[in-house]
Amino acid sequence: MDPRIESLIAELSSVGADTVARGLALASGGNLSARIDEDTFVVTGSGTWLDRLTPADFSVMNLAGEVVGGSPRPSSEWKLHQRSYLTRPDVNAVVHVHPQHAVLLDALGHAVRLITLDHAYYVRSVGTTPYFPNGSDELADSAAEQAQQHDCIIMGHHGCSALGDSIGMAFRRALNLEEAATATYRALLLGDTTTTFPAEAFEHLHHA
Repeated sequence: MDPRIESLIAELSSVGADTVARGLALASGGNLSARIDEDTFVVTGSGTWLDRLTPADFSVMNLAGEVVGGSPRPSSEWKLHQRSYLTRPDVNAVVHVHPQHAVLLDALGHAVRLITLDHAYYVRSVGTTPYFPNGSDELADSAAEQAQQHDCIIMGHHGCSALGDSIGMAFRRALNLEEAATATYRALLLGDTTTTFPAEAFEHLHHA
């Protein structure tokens, strides 16, 4: 196996185990990918459990949507990853997980509020899509459209997609999105509907 692909698989497998341990996905929910080069990416295979990944559980695909190596059965969500890479040449990893608080808030019509410094810095903004069937062109295309402006996208009644220039950054964003959602949920329980990270500080943070 190409050493670069081997390294990416090892890192994605570690993130997969951490994803399940932190409750961001159950069983075979969620999928992970990383860009190999301009035209190819590696993605978890269909039905794989994120905390039990082995090298045989990954497919290598090109941006035309063809399997060119590894498992012949990529995740049913491969289009989500493919179209994110096509839309965002700067993105090198996509973490798609099923965080409970983020999905619940979105389903109930509440925006995820960025409250802490880490939320503001890493998440920055949150895109949303309506519900579309998993693996569908509509889901992949709507998420890719949101990815033009956001690094974190909540897909209605489904999960979230976090993008990054590295696997570590994509996962960090997924973690901070769910932490922001959890904080928002708790704030709502306390009756607070407005608190967010200070707007002036936010602007300074991203334009300094």
